[in-house]
Amino acid sequence: MKASHPLTPEEREQLASAAAAAAIHAYAPYSRFRVGAAVLDEDGRLHIGCNIENASYGLCLCAERNALSTALATGARRFRGIGVACIDAAPGLGLEGRTPCGACRQWMVELAPDAEVVIAGGEGRQPMAVWPVSALLPEAFRLT
Repeated sequence: MKASHPLTPEEREQLASAAAAAAIHAYAPYSRFRVGAAVLDEDGRLHIGCNIENASYGLCLCAERNALSTALATGARRFRGIGVACIDAAPGLGLEGRTPCGACRQWMVELAPDAEVVIAGGEGRQPMAVWPVSALLPEAFRLT
């Protein structure tokens, strides 16, 4: 189902800010790279998540999947936007070091296919880039 309307500039800033605030709570003792995410559902509710690392790296949970899981656990099913903030990213690190990993992109394609993805920049408060989910994972794997 298509999103009812594109995100407003204010909603994009809200997602970037909420993601940056969520990143503060990340558990990242190994990478020291805190990431936060915020998901805006169709009812205007924000759901947040942060990365949670584990000594067994395969058990780590990315912020984006954490936020989507939280949203789904509260009954949300349609999403308009996903904000991502990497608050420990070096100032010169471009988008390549701030975009969601492949696993998170696959989750977005399945769970939030019509959402806009807002990548926070700098201090994490302002949007650096905005894409539709489909642009982040073209030719995505689908079972349907």
